Amino acid sequence: MREEDGPQAGSLVYADGPRTLREFVETTWAFGDQPFLIAGERSCSYGEFFAAASALACRLSERYGLRPGDRAVVAMRNRPEWQIAFWAAQLAGLVAVPLDAGWTEDEFTHALDDCGPRVLLVDGERLPLVAEWAGKAGARVIVFGGEDHRPARETRAGGPAEEAGRYAEGVERCEDLPAPDPFAAPPEVEIRPEDDATIFYTSGAGGRPKGAVATQLAQAGAARNPRFHAAASALGRGVIPGQGPVPVTLLTFPFFHVAAFAGVCAAMSAGGAVVLMREWDADEALRLIGEHRVTQYSGVPASALQLLAAAARTGDGLESLQALDTGGVAAPRDLVAQLTARCGERIEPRSGYGLTETGGAVLANLGAECRLRPGGVGRPTPSTEVRIAGPAGEALPDGEAGELWLRGQALVRGYWRDEEATAQAFTGGWFRTGDLAVVREGRVDVVGSGAGGTTGARVVRGE
Repeated sequence: MREEDGPQAGSLVYADGPRTLREFVETTWAFGDQPFLIAGERSCSYGEFFAAASALACRLSERYGLRPGDRAVVAMRNRPEWQIAFWAAQLAGLVAVPLDAGWTEDEFTHALDDCGPRVLLVDGERLPLVAEWAGKAGARVIVFGGEDHRPARETRAGGPAEEAGRYAEGVERCEDLPAPDPFAAPPEVEIRPEDDATIFYTSGAGGRPKGAVATQLAQAGAARNPRFHAAASALGRGVIPGQGPVPVTLLTFPFFHVAAFAGVCAAMSAGGAVVLMREWDADEALRLIGEHRVTQYSGVPASALQLLAAAARTGDGLESLQALDTGGVAAPRDLVAQLTARCGERIEPRSGYGLTETGGAVLANLGAECRLRPGGVGRPTPSTEVRIAGPAGEALPDGEAGELWLRGQALVRGYWRDEEATAQAFTGGWFRTGDLAVVREGRVDVVGSGAGGTTGARVVRGE
């Protein structure tokens, strides 16, 4: 069906399923005691996750007085609390703003000035980089894992704290908050499909990062796309979608990246588990795959190649692994060949194409087709349209190269408070990727870049 109103007017949207991220996450409560987030010795079940997110959402809404549309920054390394914070913001109707945990204080300050959050949900390592801004702006701060950073002396906005070792006024430790009630509901707030849900920052073609703003409807579509990819993968292998054990994913993308958002949503759709790593190490990844019976690897191509090399060096057969899904940057063309040489056709390669502005991968190249065409980026999801555009924006026929334009439910509505950049990147609801591509029989090949469009941070997979 097509959406008639709102930012996605004229675009294809999924006919059923959630229309907001709150609707999407509320269904995960039914998974109860099934493991969701695994980090070292810690394991957080779906029930524990939803209770913690609901409790935090109530605090943000009822104690802090935040209202739908207020921005909530999330800045942490990959840890279970990141997901609790992000989804708490969604349950409260806030606009979640994931920030790069590796940024400098100057980069954080630029983004904070730009989006103007009322609350910062950060870990102890990020606190020193944002504390001064929060104090001057009067923003509240909740610190997760405060043991990562306990300065000898904190400062309030107006001067030194009274006691060494105490956090500044307006800063709370998550560990000091009341324990979540497993039977408590999230706050009662109205969240509409057309409301903003997230701002993901992307550097684009250069310069300062731009905030790509996605509505609730767009992110609900982005959360739905991985489910379609999983179903298409199953059908391609002759399996009925939804049958068999739940997926267990070793997710190595940083959570602030849209590729991680897609990976987490894929797990949440099926009640699957997500295994986290503090930092990448191929030998540790092999250990985690064996210990947790990981079924899917998800990360950048360089790490995937290192994983295969470590498996060859140690003789590890990667027996539990069923799929190797890479993204973030274009993969070497021989990655699929190396995977096949090492594991035959038992492990499915997955590739595709997407950007920050598309909410992750909206084109997918899976299984047998990926082995035959490892350089392609695949076919679009049902809610994504593809146009190969000529110099005047006209649609070119199959086999002719032109600029790749995309339109669909998952696309952002534009850039935060940047009408000029939005106008340059969007034409009549179509997003101009700036990449050169060719379509043949419904399959897309990216053949170059620099067609004159405005390109965001790619989530190209297996180009």
